[in-house]
Amino acid sequence: MEKLEQRIRREGLILSDKVLKVDSFLNHQVDTRLALEIGQEFARIFAGRGITKVLTIEASGIQFAMAAGIALDVPFIYAKKKKAVTLTENLFTSEVVSFTRGETYQVSISQSYLTPQDRVLIVDDFLATGAALVGLVDIVKQSGAELRGVGCVIEKSFQEGRGLLEALGVEVHSLARIASMRPGEVTYVREAEAAAAASGAQGGGSHG
Repeated sequence: MEKLEQRIRREGLILSDKVLKVDSFLNHQVDTRLALEIGQEFARIFAGRGITKVLTIEASGIQFAMAAGIALDVPFIYAKKKKAVTLTENLFTSEVVSFTRGETYQVSISQSYLTPQDRVLIVDDFLATGAALVGLVDIVKQSGAELRGVGCVIEKSFQEGRGLLEALGVEVHSLARIASMRPGEVTYVREAEAAAAASGAQGGGSHG
């Protein structure tokens, strides 16, 4: 999604080769128009899958799951990280390890809202280590629902998350896939692939 990639380059703060802050427009202060466009893009990518529920985890995936739910005209659900006193019914739960917070927590969803009849799209803001998304995949499996794919706003493709999800047979689509980054510079996967192809063509030509 070119518009998203441009915003990351223009407004994202790259604190290290692994830490990207986009809290000025995505996950603290939110550009609502961009969030709705992100939802529409997920709806376009996953059109025709018969999706009945969009699933995310609190808190920073909520706006994108809601936007996707609006675009697909289906409800969205967010897994809770702490059990509220109002969650008295049976729950689907999964343990998630947060590497950024250095803690393990249990996420939960009421069994009332996810059934074997559902076809689910998981949406989240970041794909990096994949821990939270693997937890959501586990919850979908527990419910008997059918997972139709995972949509991520930003993917750090140099981390292991995509590989973990694909090893589980999950289809993953990310709107901005980062191949590498350092302060002041970000390279997207498509750019890295194009550069590698061009380098290979030049190398091949030199032997002709």
